[in-house]
Amino acid sequence: MRASAQYAGESFVNTYPASTPRVMDDRPSLADFFFRNEGRVPGKALPALDPRASWRKPAGTGLRATWLGHSTVLLDIDGVRVLTDPVWGERASPFSFLGPKRFQPVPVAIEELPPLDAVLVSHDHYDHLDYPSIRALARRNVPFITSLGVGVHLEAWGVPPERITELDWWEQAELPGGLAITAAPSHHFSGRNLKDRNATLWSSFVLRGTRHAVYFSGDSGLSPHFAEIGQRLGPFDLVMLEVGAFHPSWGNVHLGPDNALAAWRQLGSGRLLPVHWGTFNLAMHPWAEPAEVLLAKAPEGLLMPRLGEAIEPAHVETVTPWWREAMPGHRGQAREAAEFLALPVKD
Repeated sequence: MRASAQYAGESFVNTYPASTPRVMDDRPSLADFFFRNEGRVPGKALPALDPRASWRKPAGTGLRATWLGHSTVLLDIDGVRVLTDPVWGERASPFSFLGPKRFQPVPVAIEELPPLDAVLVSHDHYDHLDYPSIRALARRNVPFITSLGVGVHLEAWGVPPERITELDWWEQAELPGGLAITAAPSHHFSGRNLKDRNATLWSSFVLRGTRHAVYFSGDSGLSPHFAEIGQRLGPFDLVMLEVGAFHPSWGNVHLGPDNALAAWRQLGSGRLLPVHWGTFNLAMHPWAEPAEVLLAKAPEGLLMPRLGEAIEPAHVETVTPWWREAMPGHRGQAREAAEFLALPVKD
């Protein structure tokens, strides 16, 4: 950790400048966050599918993705299965009784997952590194690949140290089957309590198989690292970018839909699969706003699978706005908001 270019004496730091400033005079209060919930949770359960029948068949194109909620995606890439940021816990919180509660259970239980070749953990925040999920996965004979320092949590929670690989940015690990996983920059932060801020590294990741390549953002604000990743590690067939839990005062550590589109352009290739939305109430915006904005501004190249829907990007041609099924009484508002947000900005 001390040898890392991202380590600055006592903690890790962002070494790429942010492309968006923080709007500090617009910070939400605790009262805003806990008591102003208008539109921030679905009106009813989101449509979900059982992917197990699909998982029993090989991906015909060699690349398949199953979004299981938030940033948890099961990737089948050239015959290798990788699970990203596994979160099955009921709350993204250090407490079992308090904190953001998931809208609904994951479509399948951890015990119902197929055999895995690796578990990928981008950083240590509660909505990406989940104690009960890691405890359950530790019982499987599966390797974990993560950012520098995060392995201390994994080992404490039952993952044998020989199954943990920690990577610094631009370092690579190779899995049997020919899949290379490279840690790449992101612009974020880490910490699980008041005393360990930035004690571990945060990363995005590139997965490159024998035929296909996938980019996974983890959490990140917009910065020049996206263009550099595209130049150094692209091209990509699939790009998974975080689009939810955004706010002007958090503008340098989360993307949101507009900055996700900018990051996608900088990466320069791949179909866009939005993640980090539709699962927890983590910000002040309506829960479906990221999906509406993306559909309004960039329907071409966009992938919006239902929960548990196993898709092969090469076979998806159109987007169905399935999330509107969970917005009774708000459908007109969602469309009006999308139309407003799609208007060009005028100074």
